[in-house]
Amino acid sequence: MKDMKRFFILLLLVGMSVINVKAQKIEPIRFGDFDQWVVREIKESSLLGGKTTYVYAVAPSDSIKGAVPYTNAGGSLWGSSNVMARIMGIVKTSTTVFPEKTPEGGFCARMDTKLETCKVLGMINITVLASGSIFLGYALEPIHSANNPYSKINMGVPFTKKPKALRYDYKAIVSQDTLLTKATGCGSSLIPGRDMAEVYVYLQKRWENADGSIHAKRIATSRERIANSTNGWVRAHRAEIHYGDIRSKSFYHSYMGLMKGNSFYAMNSKGKMVPIVEEGWGNENDTPTHVVMMFSSGCIGAYVGALGNSLWVDNVGFEY
Repeated sequence: MKDMKRFFILLLLVGMSVINVKAQKIEPIRFGDFDQWVVREIKESSLLGGKTTYVYAVAPSDSIKGAVPYTNAGGSLWGSSNVMARIMGIVKTSTTVFPEKTPEGGFCARMDTKLETCKVLGMINITVLASGSIFLGYALEPIHSANNPYSKINMGVPFTKKPKALRYDYKAIVSQDTLLTKATGCGSSLIPGRDMAEVYVYLQKRWENADGSIHAKRIATSRERIANSTNGWVRAHRAEIHYGDIRSKSFYHSYMGLMKGNSFYAMNSKGKMVPIVEEGWGNENDTPTHVVMMFSSGCIGAYVGALGNSLWVDNVGFEY
């Protein structure tokens, strides 16, 4: 009898172990280890000094020379705030995302918040604040203006799975200043506020109307802000993905709500970039069609933030 009891206890423990393994299954996002990068070598216009700049993209290792518009290469799903602009025929680059070596010998993605300037006497005088970010989707190069930056990003990729959480490694430097730099094009100023690094995932069920407009239901949400600098790397961080309407939950903050006003954009079937209009909340029984994911050194929005903020990210995957 004792042997039989021990057998059933052992069987139960083994069963629980199998369940636990299944719960901890991590599916890496392609190129989410950030060990491979495309290095773009671009010479800016002579009116800007003609310097050679390097712009980085998360994709199979390669190098590209010249002011050539970039689209995601080698099956990579990752876009970034690194872009090439051509304004009034003048080529200018912006690089706020970089590969950086990790203690293990691989690479990670580093995102910085900094000022970008483009000045040509009598023609152009632009200063903008740029928060470094990586996201699933792509930017439409070349960029022709600083107006409405989200309208130049095809945000999100097709996705039909239902993960439990986002897993990733990170470290951060986050300013504790209560003044933000606002630089929208014509100079800069200081305004009250706090900026933080941010990570979010939205699962959406999208559809397109006959007029080409794109609409969506929010199926699931994960959005976290990193308010303080870390003491080195935080490994295997788990950000739970919450399904359905989360407005009554204790963890809910207003910034987790449906997108209003400054919406993300996507390309419709007619080849036109249009806002993604979130109509309402879905639930765990809905099947998503797209996932929106972004890591950023800032959380305020376009052209406002804390100079010096930095976010490092590595080993991104979904937990099922």
